[in-house]
Amino acid sequence: MSASETLSLAQARRIFLAAQGFGRPRPASVGSAHLRRTVDRLGLHQIDSVNVLARMHYLPAFSRLGGYDRALLERDAWGPRRGRRLFEYWAHEASLLPVDLHPHFRWRMARAERGEIGWRQLRLFARERNAEAQAVLARIAGEGPLAASDFENGSSKSGWWEWSETKLALEWLFWSGRITTATRRGSFERIYDLSERVIPPAVYGLPTPDAATAQRALIERSARALGVATATDLRDYFRLKPEEAKGAFAELEEEGVLIPVQVKGWGQRAWLHRDARLPRRVRGAALLAPFDPLIWERGRTERLFDFHYRIEIYVPADKRTHGYFVLPFLMDEALTARVDLKADRQAGRLLAHRVTLEPGAPRDTEERLAIELARMADWLGLSEVRIGETVRGSR
Repeated sequence: MSASETLSLAQARRIFLAAQGFGRPRPASVGSAHLRRTVDRLGLHQIDSVNVLARMHYLPAFSRLGGYDRALLERDAWGPRRGRRLFEYWAHEASLLPVDLHPHFRWRMARAERGEIGWRQLRLFARERNAEAQAVLARIAGEGPLAASDFENGSSKSGWWEWSETKLALEWLFWSGRITTATRRGSFERIYDLSERVIPPAVYGLPTPDAATAQRALIERSARALGVATATDLRDYFRLKPEEAKGAFAELEEEGVLIPVQVKGWGQRAWLHRDARLPRRVRGAALLAPFDPLIWERGRTERLFDFHYRIEIYVPADKRTHGYFVLPFLMDEALTARVDLKADRQAGRLLAHRVTLEPGAPRDTEERLAIELARMADWLGLSEVRIGETVRGSR
């Protein structure tokens, strides 16, 4: 494509879907290589503690590959150091990232260690409370992997974000890259260890690039995952601030990695990654987690799919529009429905409390959605699907 090319919205959608791994036949049996290619393609899996259906980081791979053994992801993320393929860090929120990206986040770790970024309570450990953090670090260095609950008064005070003083110190050390997640306990509690004892030596020993080089690499990785995107889209993928990425676009454009294009209906200029594919059409169906990279940037979702989506977990029940834990349904090149889902593990059922069909949804939407719900139930080890009311939404 030439630098002056204009893409239609439909073309931009197909490029994006292909870049995200949709439109390809699902493998008959998913192995480690399939999973690793998917994680590498996306650049990260966002982590969240919500477990209404399955924890968030398991769902993007299922949406693209179908049923797979979650132990494969767990082994890559929290298994033995020698085979470790993923690490946890703050990227697009809390995330699982390919280990080869570790050097490209060290500039962010250094900023956290200096107290320049992070929540106010965490920044205090860079200076005023540094001795407390060093004492926590010394215990981990001497005793091995520890969770917050292994420290006296280390558990959260109340609620998910009401952290104890020890947990705050641990999270500052985590932001700073001094410690990372060694594994997770059954309750999903993070177990911390020194980063040099978790990150594979071949990666940990790599030289640290300067901040500008690392940030340019992250913009390139974002562009690969998005296919075609605005500067805002590209920065958001790994949560880069404008000043952190301002030099990357011109350099990547000069190198021919990013090709400037126009997308009809977009007010901002866009870039196309040089390796992006424009398929003639995209076919397939998938249920999408709320934090799937295809839809996590809500403004981009509206721009590309004309689909207004907000997660309503924290909305009072009487004010919810579509339900508590709602997954959009991707059918070919459109988002055609949304489903309020819950795994009733005790009864062995996948409950679709409510299905909302989008205006203009094709006639076979319900049929194809039922197939995907059955596929998801099978993956989750549930023997039955129960579908509640089905309604058609309006503009």
